Amino acid sequence: MPQNILITGAAGYIGGSILADFLKQDEGPIRNARFTAVVRSADQAEKIVKLGVNVVKLDFADKKAVEAAIMGQEIDIVLHIASSHDPSLVGHLIAALGRRRQITGRPTSFVHTSGTTAFAPEAGWPAEEVKDTDDVYEIERRISANHPIRLTNGRVIEEGEAQGVNTFIVVVPSVYGKGTGEGKKLSLAFPIFIRASIKAKVVHQFDQDGTPAAAHISDVVSFYRLLTEAILSGKALRSGKEGYYFPMGHKTSNWAVMAAFAKHLHAANLVEEPEPRTWPSDEAAAEALGIPVFLVRIMGTHSIDLTPVKPFELGWKPRWDEELLLGSIDQEIQNVLEEDRL
Repeated sequence: MPQNILITGAAGYIGGSILADFLKQDEGPIRNARFTAVVRSADQAEKIVKLGVNVVKLDFADKKAVEAAIMGQEIDIVLHIASSHDPSLVGHLIAALGRRRQITGRPTSFVHTSGTTAFAPEAGWPAEEVKDTDDVYEIERRISANHPIRLTNGRVIEEGEAQGVNTFIVVVPSVYGKGTGEGKKLSLAFPIFIRASIKAKVVHQFDQDGTPAAAHISDVVSFYRLLTEAILSGKALRSGKEGYYFPMGHKTSNWAVMAAFAKHLHAANLVEEPEPRTWPSDEAAAEALGIPVFLVRIMGTHSIDLTPVKPFELGWKPRWDEELLLGSIDQEIQNVLEEDRL
């Protein structure tokens, strides 16, 4: 019997790219799955319906509407890619999956997309290596300190246990590359810095380098494909409190990225200097980038030491590394310029 997958954020950068990839599969368990996409607007719905995908407009805060969507579309798996920092958005989805499991007797699964900023020392995370096979849940529980991403992760796991739903926390790093979905094509981080640099006619960097984890969008998508295939195939997977997965493609130096931005933007006569300057203050950076000041330093300087183990056990083979990233900076700039011309 075909299984049904609900994708939230299906018109977004990551969710749209995942949906596009899944629809192209002509072999394996995903080929036989049926998809429903959650959208926020009529324009998004129009684009996705053309792909032959069911669409629903859904208010995650409306418990009855969420349960009606899960039951009406006979959803077995939810890929939640809409938000990583709002605990209130996950509870009703997981409860509805639990209700469906009770009625059908079939297992249900909830895959939650989380983010790495909660795992930075600046956010209170231990400055030491953590593998996704370690007791990540216990560390998060111990130091949550009202961090919204960590609170959401905990809510996913605890609600999943209460409802008998298999839950998975996918901690996605900084993602780059052009998306392949019908909606948003670009990530958040790089375009913010590129646009701010062009506006100011100079590239800025922070007074401290950071080495965040990163991954190309194609490598992130390939991980989601492997995880979803494993769920559909009924493989024994670690879930719940043991269900953290770290698809980290590589680390990268923020200073190296900013230096590459400056080099290529200067060559295109879009900034006045071929090398970055240092931000005069966090407040100036926050204003230029449009980011709250309490987040801007984490975004610009954080270094995390999250080590993937379970993605490789699934057979994940990321293709992109830091060298390929730095070699693609000119294309990242062109992607932003093309989008801004539309």
